[in-house]
Amino acid sequence: MKSTATPMQALRDLEQVRAQFGPGCADQKRALLQRLARAALPSAAAVQRLHECLCFLRAHPDDRALLDAVTAMLDGFHRRRDLRRHRRALADTGIAGTALRFSFFADTARWLSQRLPGALRVVWRDLGDPDLLAARLPLLATWPETPGLDEVNLSARDWVRRLAGPDTTDADFLIARCQQVGATAAQRESFFEELDLTFELDLQPDSGAPSRTRALAADRPVQFQTAPLRRERPDLRAELRRPAREVAVDEREGARLIALAREAMVLRHRDLDAFAYGDPRDVRRFDCGAGLEFAVIGMQPERRLLLEAVYAYLTLKNGVPIGYVLTSGLFGSSEVAYNVFDTWRGGEAGLVYGRVLAVTRQLYGSDTFTIYPYQLGGEGNREGLQSGSWWFYQKLGFRARDPEVLAVMERELLQMQRQPGYRTPIATLQRIAEHNVYWSAGRARDCVIGEFPIGTIGLAITDLLARRFGHDRERGERVCAAEAAALCGVKGWQRWPRAEALWWRRWAPLVLLLGVETWTAAERRALVDVVRKKGGRREADYVRALDGHAKLRAALRRLAR
Repeated sequence: MKSTATPMQALRDLEQVRAQFGPGCADQKRALLQRLARAALPSAAAVQRLHECLCFLRAHPDDRALLDAVTAMLDGFHRRRDLRRHRRALADTGIAGTALRFSFFADTARWLSQRLPGALRVVWRDLGDPDLLAARLPLLATWPETPGLDEVNLSARDWVRRLAGPDTTDADFLIARCQQVGATAAQRESFFEELDLTFELDLQPDSGAPSRTRALAADRPVQFQTAPLRRERPDLRAELRRPAREVAVDEREGARLIALAREAMVLRHRDLDAFAYGDPRDVRRFDCGAGLEFAVIGMQPERRLLLEAVYAYLTLKNGVPIGYVLTSGLFGSSEVAYNVFDTWRGGEAGLVYGRVLAVTRQLYGSDTFTIYPYQLGGEGNREGLQSGSWWFYQKLGFRARDPEVLAVMERELLQMQRQPGYRTPIATLQRIAEHNVYWSAGRARDCVIGEFPIGTIGLAITDLLARRFGHDRERGERVCAAEAAALCGVKGWQRWPRAEALWWRRWAPLVLLLGVETWTAAERRALVDVVRKKGGRREADYVRALDGHAKLRAALRRLAR
């Protein structure tokens, strides 16, 4: 390889060869990295481009020498002179040594504040409604402080500074005090989020702050990339027949994986309930080989949905977070939301997606998979439209069930045959992306996520509680739990583990609507087992139990109609 004249030329060369693998490629990359390690890049954009190349190569290293060089550059990235020079322009990139601004959800703000005391700051100029915060301040103080709040004319910012004291930041004070307002977690979260606070988090490695630069699941064996990336389209049926290796993790490792997943979202200005409320007891790793793993994270029992089970996966390549997946399971079907982080798009997306479906089948026993409109570019997802997400799933075999969408698809396929290089107009994609698409390894059926009307069951429960108890929902909960217990022959459910008892109360109104009076004793015992598993350690066990209860599934279908 000829010598590179300038740092920018070296960067362009690195971008060109970073995804090439085979004889001589590692040597080229190492030479370019040596040049760029000593060079100063002229712009923030160039610094970020180098960072993304390094992150890509950490996930796809050619050999140990290249991995060591990449790791050393990433570990010292926050000390680069060009990064320090362009630090302000690199805000919100998630790169170590920069700052991140975001309106975190309540639980994520609390989590960050507790892990990194003093690291968060309120961005006061971005405060949505100072008058609202000023009006809420008495709820954040104690009663003896109200004379000052009533009589002394200070701004909301000045009052928060006064209330917080010399050793507590504005952010830590507001986050902690908002946790004391409201009777339930939902009320506290709503109170906090109405304040519309924006925070700044300083991503300095020495403080323990997360960064995309150092994001890594520790102690993972590395699989070196010696052959070209596999960009072919997977055979989904074959993928489902090839299970991943499931690896149990203890609660300590589960907590570490949840933290890594939450950090990955924070650093990309996202928040995901399934990670924010992940349960360290319900975390597993699924090893797909070649350095590809999924950290599969279940939700805390009190945060679970009434009928579906929900798991989120953090996608790891040689320990590096490269994307995430959100899934739900019900009646042998799953909704799948698949996301690849920008740095790794255009690589092995199809290959990874095949493994996603295999792991989802292992988890829930699903044979049918649903993609909702947002993933296809619908519901305002402009990025999904421009990237051609709808056609990505169509080529894998997913189809809409709406006849008009199928007709448009056939017309577009015919146009592609007639006119090489033809691309579906964005306006057409917008129309067809507003409909679910489905793929099934078995026969097509209606009782699947996306077709099954879960909302109708919710309305039936509301009508029962409204008719019998009006405003006194708390009494309704107690009465329904007792009546359902009597119907099912359950005694002493109040002494069950806390989460199981919680789910008995939550499911009780539904149990009263199922017509269990005509069921056999064995069928009622099996129903009780389903409900207890909803509050059990692994929510996937609940899905299997529900799917195995034919009488319960039939009763839910009747109620939904």
